[in-house]
Amino acid sequence: MAEPRSARSDANQGRGGQGRGDRGRGGGGRGAGADAELSAALGADLRAAVRGGVDFSTIARALTTMDASNYRRVPLGVVAPLDAADVAATLEACRTHGVPVVARGGGTSIAGQATGTGVVLDFGRHMNAVVEVDAAARTAVVQPGVVLDVLRDAVAPHGLTFGPDPSTHARCTLGGMIGNNACGSHSVAWGTTADNVREASVVTYGGVRLRLGRGRPDGDPGAEPRARALLAATHDLVADHLALLRTGYPTGLPRRISGYALDALLPENGVDLARAFCGTEGTLGVLTEATVRLVEAPRARALAVLGYPDETAAADAAAGLLPHAPLTVEGMADDLVPPGHGLPRGRAWLFVETGGDTPAEARAHAGAVVRAADALGAAVVTDAAQLRALWRVREDAAGTATRTPDGAEAWPGWEDCAVPPARLGAYLRDFRALLADHGLHGTPYGHFGDGCIHVRIDADLITEAGVRAYRRFSEDVAALVVAHGGSLSGEHGDGQARAELLPRMYGPELVALFGRFKDLWDPAGGLNPGMLVRPAPLDANLRFAVLPKEPVDVAFGYPHDGGDFAAAVRRCVGVAKCRETTPGPGVMCPSFRVTGEEEHSTRGRARLLHEMLAGEVVQGGWRSTEVRDALDLCLSCKGCRSDCPVGVDMATYKAEFLHHHYRGRLRPAAHYALGRLPQWLRAAAPLAPAVNALARVRPLAALAKRAAGIAPQRALPPLALVTFRRWARGRLPGGERMAVLWPDTFTEHLSPQVGRAATRVLGAAGLGTVLPPDRVCCGLTYVTTGQLDRARTVLRRTLDTMAPLLAADPQLPIVVLEPSCAAALRTDLPELLPADPRAARLAASVRTFAETLEEYAPEWTPPVLDRPAVGQTHCHQHAVLGTAPDHRLRARAGLHGDLSGGCCGLAGNFGFERGHYEVSVACAEEQLLPSVRSAPPEAELLADGYSCRTQLTHLAGRPARHLAEVLAEGLAKRPAEG
Repeated sequence: MAEPRSARSDANQGRGGQGRGDRGRGGGGRGAGADAELSAALGADLRAAVRGGVDFSTIARALTTMDASNYRRVPLGVVAPLDAADVAATLEACRTHGVPVVARGGGTSIAGQATGTGVVLDFGRHMNAVVEVDAAARTAVVQPGVVLDVLRDAVAPHGLTFGPDPSTHARCTLGGMIGNNACGSHSVAWGTTADNVREASVVTYGGVRLRLGRGRPDGDPGAEPRARALLAATHDLVADHLALLRTGYPTGLPRRISGYALDALLPENGVDLARAFCGTEGTLGVLTEATVRLVEAPRARALAVLGYPDETAAADAAAGLLPHAPLTVEGMADDLVPPGHGLPRGRAWLFVETGGDTPAEARAHAGAVVRAADALGAAVVTDAAQLRALWRVREDAAGTATRTPDGAEAWPGWEDCAVPPARLGAYLRDFRALLADHGLHGTPYGHFGDGCIHVRIDADLITEAGVRAYRRFSEDVAALVVAHGGSLSGEHGDGQARAELLPRMYGPELVALFGRFKDLWDPAGGLNPGMLVRPAPLDANLRFAVLPKEPVDVAFGYPHDGGDFAAAVRRCVGVAKCRETTPGPGVMCPSFRVTGEEEHSTRGRARLLHEMLAGEVVQGGWRSTEVRDALDLCLSCKGCRSDCPVGVDMATYKAEFLHHHYRGRLRPAAHYALGRLPQWLRAAAPLAPAVNALARVRPLAALAKRAAGIAPQRALPPLALVTFRRWARGRLPGGERMAVLWPDTFTEHLSPQVGRAATRVLGAAGLGTVLPPDRVCCGLTYVTTGQLDRARTVLRRTLDTMAPLLAADPQLPIVVLEPSCAAALRTDLPELLPADPRAARLAASVRTFAETLEEYAPEWTPPVLDRPAVGQTHCHQHAVLGTAPDHRLRARAGLHGDLSGGCCGLAGNFGFERGHYEVSVACAEEQLLPSVRSAPPEAELLADGYSCRTQLTHLAGRPARHLAEVLAEGLAKRPAEG
């Protein structure tokens, strides 16, 4: 049997070699031809043996080069097994070819342990079921790829839950949690994952199948001989080192995650093989099934929010609250809390959750915590919506912390070390001093009740000097953690980030024992080499090393990333919030939510762009067909701009890519037809009656749609017989306070009734309106199709038109009725023309319809309509403009209820383009269409976006209206009511 390539090479790597790793650029000593030959042979064997998916394509490899860590390794291919037999067959084929294997769930590991150079086992695709729930025994049997929230939803009807709950609970998998011994905010009550695993079915690289449990030192008597022999050898290894195992581990440390938990195999600890397997990071065996413990979920919860002067004061207080048996004791400081948070007085806070059988009991427990706490300020929250909002702030910190308050990049690595809870305040003071000594910054937060701190640090991982400095800091902080009796990892595992430093924590003798344990279970070293035992250096395989050293030439300004497209792509750190599938108020990421394909997630697309810039796996640069195809289903909804914790803006990246990809080349027909829609509509306006008549002739309409690249299922929208500008001549009201009413393309040519209604409402509110003196355009359709040169030409012409108005009155609001146009003017305009000061001035003047009324006519009272409302919040409004003024205006007008989250699915040109119809409909079916179908007949159907209204007309058969239209109708009825 061949020894896995790279399995032993990590121990021989030099230090400080940026980018050096298992394979490097040249394939770890093998040429590109040898890699291709191996890949072809292995791929053929796997396809013959495995019933699940086998994918050695460029896209599959590029999507799995990284997890949520600082590291990158290029795999040969990806296997998505259907069952345990597929896992065994994959291991056998890889063993035959000497290829290593790494197991992967949600790909959210923070220390590099979900990356590898051989075959990646993707458990999220097929092996993702809750196999059985035994409510009486309070256990569940799960497959490794099941997402934690899926398990929690399955057991919730029984009043049960799974205790450990990392902030990535909506996308992390049980297999990954077991591999890393994940914890989460409720571990003070329910422990780590290891505390909640009863049995584990695993397969070793050598093909040995085992059922691991508790209290069987020699294994199951019914197991195969090789399994019994392996467990007997494990028993002997423990028996030969009892003294070392009893004295070599730190005590008083609830979050000791680092290294192998060999002390779980001591007789006094019950010889718990399942517990010892937890946290082994896929280095001993591949999990195929697990039986997990469930706990009773409190019927009611309350949250005591306690304010302190700073984070160390909060840390000092945390341990003193544990006798009150809280469910959580979480801490964070004001540098991670958004403005207007409404938290109690202080600059750091503890979130202490309590439970009870009734809301009163939960509140009483929270009150007891408040009375026991020496806090500057305190509040008790029981409202479910408020609780969700507060926890969302805490959970998003994993992404928010990737930027320091001044906007600098910050990285994991020392993401989750832990000390005894009573030592946390002292540790944080020393840690802050150490950061200062090294000229670094970080924003600690996390599980204060368990002594576990999350922090991302603004280390320079780009330059060689910066990487050397980071190594020195890592060595110093490891010594500090150990001096406080702590663990290098308190939650996410050691991976490559910390395993090299384990001898500082455990000493060489115990670490050598780890190596012997690994070699018993994986003598060929084929499972996740470079992790835990014989680890790769912490500064090798850095994912930044392959990116261009100088900024690439781009069209957008990327003001938040120093004008550097690579820095913009680096924003994606892999926390994968874009992979959440539970419907809610957010938008991101609609295409992933309906396809379930990683390449159609924001993270997946960012990974492909990263690899495009690297040029190793994805070749061809801006001409890459793989990146083009992955971006094809991006709706350009901009949901990621607000919903992604790190502010990835895939709509902008897509426009940038399309701009370069098609430069000097023939574009898809839809880019000419829909991307240049403003000019076609202007040309067709004088002929509107004839154009509409011809569009009603089905053969002609079908021919036109075919030529224009439009989906045949779509109806062509009729043109307005009278444009808004033409109607407005001599009709616009004057007033003491004036506003510019923006005649966007959709209002001008397709829905002028919206402009007419807005004119009436603004006039009733005391605002006079004027139109720009000449035609204007926000450039949106050119931007979304990547025609950025043309977009800049259009926008410069618009600025020329608007400059006299802005110069005459810089405070003049520009009211934009179409949310997508308002968003384009707020963001795309200044980012495409960053050197033109007029762009920033125009962007700052843009107001939505609701913003205008709230800011410039606060005393105006809208008509009270008193009926329910359903419909769609425009994605761009959610992502860029905000919806709070709209909520308040609807409430004042007596329109009850919330509009749908998610995306309508039409999204400008996307839903009209041929090949997108099914995805477009599926997006609408997620939230929008069900909410409309279930609404009462009297409900008002609202959608400020033209695309959203069009989608509702096409799919629901019901016309929706802009809020301005509804309010104008209410004004028309006011005199009769009076």
